[in-house]
Amino acid sequence: MDLFFQQIVNGLVLGSIYSLVALGITLIYGIMHLPNFAHGHLYMLGAYVTFFLITDYGLSYWPAILFAVAILVVIGMLLERLVFRPLHHAPHINSMIASIGVMLFIEAIARKMWGSDYRRLDSPYDGIIDLFGLNITEQRLLVIVSAVVLMIGLHLFLKRTVIGSTIEAMAQNREGAFLVGINANKVSLMTFAIASGLAAAAASLAAPINLVYPSMGAMVNLKAFVIIVLGGMGSIPGAVIGGYILGLAESISGTYINSEYKDLAAFVLLILILTVRPTGLFAKEAR
Repeated sequence: MDLFFQQIVNGLVLGSIYSLVALGITLIYGIMHLPNFAHGHLYMLGAYVTFFLITDYGLSYWPAILFAVAILVVIGMLLERLVFRPLHHAPHINSMIASIGVMLFIEAIARKMWGSDYRRLDSPYDGIIDLFGLNITEQRLLVIVSAVVLMIGLHLFLKRTVIGSTIEAMAQNREGAFLVGINANKVSLMTFAIASGLAAAAASLAAPINLVYPSMGAMVNLKAFVIIVLGGMGSIPGAVIGGYILGLAESISGTYINSEYKDLAAFVLLILILTVRPTGLFAKEAR
């Protein structure tokens, strides 16, 4: 029984990371109706930035996370301004192709600059905590708590601030938002900034417990898209709940079935849920 609850904790750690990445994709899709295939590679950049800030520049963990988030926010804003904004009035397929191009470009640059070696970041929080009889490392507990704080912060930002309200208005009714004078360009820019910051935060939190390498964003990206389809395209609650469902499914299946096939859990889960609810768990919110 202890093993089962240990895997629940591990699933919550995975789910926290997946949910933060999926939230960024969901925000961008809700505003621009763009499935940003490059988002997982922004996650990868966040991990590398954190790694080098700590190992090469001697920053401590939390300042490195803040700098990584700030750098990725700027990168996200540049991508929106230089790549996706000129395609606002083009067919959606153009933006999708552009996002694939950005994805391949970022990975190629990462391989050129840093090689294809796997790197590991030592955790500053490597102690073991006894939590109700379960042993959990401080870093894993930090991932869960930090992710929950970020999600609550995002919720409050969207519900309690003017900028957040404009983002929600654009997601709910784009034409109506235009009619009341909301600046679509500013909202899109802010959305890309927030989404990129969330990806960087997720990568920084996960870097001490995962390996850092150029293609690490590909699988995370794929799973994030599975999550937003499960939850309902454009649904923020769906992205959060779907992320934790997938994380728990992977952790439990990897332990009790076969660890080599744990990545298949995402696609088995996708088939099962879409068979019962083809539009996703939170289709109403997504609409």
